[in-house]
Amino acid sequence: MADISLSQARRIVIAAQGFGGRSGSPVRRPHLARLVDRLSLHQIDSVNIVARAHYLPAFSRLGCYDRDLLDTAAWGGRRDRRLFEYWAHEASLLPLDLFPLMRWRMARADRGEAGYVALRRFATEQRPQAEAILARIATEGPLAASDFPHGKSRSGWWEWGDTKRALEWLFYAGHLTTATRRRSFERVYDLTERVIPANILALPAPDERDARRQLIERAARALGVATAAELRDYFRLKPVEKDNAIGDLADAGVLRQVRVEGWGQPAFLHRDARVPRRIAASALLAPFDPLIWHRDRTERLFGFRYRIEIYTPAASRVHGYYVLPFLMDERLVARVDLKADRQHRTLLAKAHFEPDAPPDSAERLRLALGEMASWLQLDRVTMR
Repeated sequence: MADISLSQARRIVIAAQGFGGRSGSPVRRPHLARLVDRLSLHQIDSVNIVARAHYLPAFSRLGCYDRDLLDTAAWGGRRDRRLFEYWAHEASLLPLDLFPLMRWRMARADRGEAGYVALRRFATEQRPQAEAILARIATEGPLAASDFPHGKSRSGWWEWGDTKRALEWLFYAGHLTTATRRRSFERVYDLTERVIPANILALPAPDERDARRQLIERAARALGVATAAELRDYFRLKPVEKDNAIGDLADAGVLRQVRVEGWGQPAFLHRDARVPRRIAASALLAPFDPLIWHRDRTERLFGFRYRIEIYTPAASRVHGYYVLPFLMDERLVARVDLKADRQHRTLLAKAHFEPDAPPDSAERLRLALGEMASWLQLDRVTMR
């Protein structure tokens, strides 16, 4: 079993995640497509304090880009669509070629073997209610929950009414998918066969074991080096679902077991992982960025304890409401509480630097904030 230093592990991970390779040329659709293929997903979140979470990973890695490129890929017409929504690492946008790899999860939901109890009922005793909603969408075309009587939901899934739960079960089970999103970010549902391109629907679905093996391989490629738990977490597989997949990939030489300095558990290195001599990057990271979404991993890699504080009472917050870590080269050197004040066209920022942040951290952060303000079409940055 090979040994990897912590600094090597950091460089492997940052490179695998697509940092440090900006070309300086304008970002086009192929650049975005390659990034989504590398990461395998963009997590979706409705919080819009700076920008919605699914827009930020591409900005962090590619720089300023036209968000319409992502909107078109995710919610454009059938000919333009390159992504689809599904439950992967939470609600996510995934490249279309992963659709067959999610069929086993859809089939489980359809049988009532997956999802929250309140959703599973629509696979059994409440199935007629779900089928009536499905029939209405088949007849009338794309609809949102608010288009149904008493269908509008409030903030959390626990406050969903039966109509919204039925729609979400139909989505989870693959009968419906997202046709588009309204300005309020409300999901609009349509029949899967009217949204997903026919050539994708025609692809054979692998069996469960093969699908999970492919998902673990995608996770390993995106993470570079990771523990078994981290590989599993990428697509939210259950503990028992990962073991055979990792063993199969190790036997095939795709994964190699290694020891990482300071880690208490064995790790697995993807055979295509690079070990750059150095990384040059400046990036503000969304709380749901795959580089940092696994908080324990973030602490082991960077010595950086990060917690999102949105749900923490204001008086108990340490760093702010919507805090983005700042990646500078191979380190996380600051946390920045950010808010886009669109009325005054200002990006509001309050920075908290790590005690050992390099001397040029403040200047590098200032430049990164200026770039973000430009991308968000804001006129200025104000440090609070």
